[in-house]
Amino acid sequence: MFFFRAAPSAVTSVLIIGTMIAATIVAGCSTVPVSGRRRVLAISETKENQLGLTAYREILEKERISQNERYKAMVQRVGERIAAVADRPDFEWEFNVIESETRNAFCLPGGKVAIYTGMLPVCQTEAGLAVVMSHEIAHAVARHGGERMTLKKAQSLGKTGLGFLMKNQDEHKKDLLLTVYSGSSEYLGILPYSRKHELEADSIGLGLMAEAGYDPSAAPVFWERFAAIKGEGGSVEFISTHPSDSRRSARLREQLPSAMQIYEQAPEKYALGEPIEKE
Repeated sequence: MFFFRAAPSAVTSVLIIGTMIAATIVAGCSTVPVSGRRRVLAISETKENQLGLTAYREILEKERISQNERYKAMVQRVGERIAAVADRPDFEWEFNVIESETRNAFCLPGGKVAIYTGMLPVCQTEAGLAVVMSHEIAHAVARHGGERMTLKKAQSLGKTGLGFLMKNQDEHKKDLLLTVYSGSSEYLGILPYSRKHELEADSIGLGLMAEAGYDPSAAPVFWERFAAIKGEGGSVEFISTHPSDSRRSARLREQLPSAMQIYEQAPEKYALGEPIEKE
């Protein structure tokens, strides 16, 4: 255990920072759509969407856009159906297919969606694609990006405050404590929150794909298939931003009954949709 005596100015600085963080929490407290979870946001949605658009443009400039018209049409079709039930008419939706063997997809704030061609064969069907796209769209609808930026900001402010508090201490002691703070705040704070976001996006996305007319039973099957393809031997959930695929699949199976009710009420049903064949 380390003992130290902080200078009055350092204590004052920490108190000011603490007050700022507390004010941010009070001012930015809101509710996530659908899930109803209380969350803290210290960034406006306008700013968040601007950052999303900038990042999207930069990514598309660096990556190669797919010229596969069938893939592009399918992603556009599935994306539009999910966007139609996402209750965000203010989003300027865009859907692109990136030519890459990477098995990934994303939706940036403001409805900027892209899926890599390497993910499409894993999806196997339109419904599998809907699982992936609805999950990514759910991140944007729930504003997980803004929430993560808020957490990073709070982490940075806390580190600054600790630095002020320790500024007159031995450099080795100060460096050690700051390292401990950075590690503990990441593994005990930010990473668990990221995993919470992923599970929340799974849940919201399941409802979105069902409402859009895609069979939600495709969701747990997709994650089981994805786990089999990539293998789960090397990933430890504690040090990962994502929960294990087996955990995701199990949670989605628990949520299937309510999702099926949503699906049964969908005006149009596409079931599994068209198959996706690797080209």
